[in-house]
Amino acid sequence: MNIFEAEEHLFQQWERNREEFVRDGVVSENDYLKSSLRIAIILKEVNAPGGGGWDLREFLSKGGRPQTWDNVTRWVHGIRNLNSIPGWDFYEEITNYFRIETLKSICAINLKKSPGTHTTNHASLNSVANEDKDYIRSQYSIYDPDLTICGGTADLFRFVAGHDSMKWRTTKRGIWWYERRAHKYVVSFAHPEARVHSPLLVYGLLDAIHEIYA
Repeated sequence: MNIFEAEEHLFQQWERNREEFVRDGVVSENDYLKSSLRIAIILKEVNAPGGGGWDLREFLSKGGRPQTWDNVTRWVHGIRNLNSIPGWDFYEEITNYFRIETLKSICAINLKKSPGTHTTNHASLNSVANEDKDYIRSQYSIYDPDLTICGGTADLFRFVAGHDSMKWRTTKRGIWWYERRAHKYVVSFAHPEARVHSPLLVYGLLDAIHEIYA
């Protein structure tokens, strides 16, 4: 069974128990599998006040929305170029084409599969993720990523993924991370839309990952 088939089998069960279900996961199976470093981005929920019933994978294959995915694009490109990370003049303007080409190699998982709004209701997020933790673990196991970046979701992901026994470490500059298996890392970082100057969000993460892989 390939990744897409495994996703579909899981989602058919999952969406029976979750209204307005938004599918997510690997944008392009071929590009994900051939990546030298398989990257998963763990976020809270999609910002879709109009409702669910659609597919984030398809949305990202067309470039997604800049507000969230420009910084993720910068993260992914920088991670794939750790030895020669471009300066801000390269990253300042992100085109839709550049997002499409960069994001097709990633896996994107929302812990809450029903949509929310710009401001997350954390009680609802925690409740739904806890109810769906077995599904979340099953989905994550399909991908077995080398690097998992939690965008404002680290403590909740660590719990629902069953990583409670994993010990947090910190980089020299204070970014939290743990090694879930040999050479497979989970990094706690801000949401890509956090109200922080984008260069700080980008280079703060890339600096941490460079240290982890040093």
